[in-house]
Amino acid sequence: MFHHCVHFWLRDDLTDTQRRAFIVGVKQIAHSPHVQSIRVGTPAETDRPVVDNSWSVQLLAIFADQAAHDRYQSNDPVHQHFIDTFKSHWTKILIYDSIEAS
Repeated sequence: MFHHCVHFWLRDDLTDTQRRAFIVGVKQIAHSPHVQSIRVGTPAETDRPVVDNSWSVQLLAIFADQAAHDRYQSNDPVHQHFIDTFKSHWTKILIYDSIEAS
């Protein structure tokens, strides 16, 4: 399994409608043939010094393996459509990719 965890910092001037549209757009990533499953979340607002709540939306996409992830990154029309449609909505992205520990 390959986990692709993306944190998006959305622009402060987005309307509530634009923010909702962004979340709907992120959820469309599930339609990629390379993705096994996704989870879309927002900060839980837990208040502890070790918790970063500064991001706006999180995508966790699960792939069968790194090869599936790499196909998603290189030529997936679902992924490219998301980027083309919503790249103006964020100011920052931070990605954490991981594999199962052995």
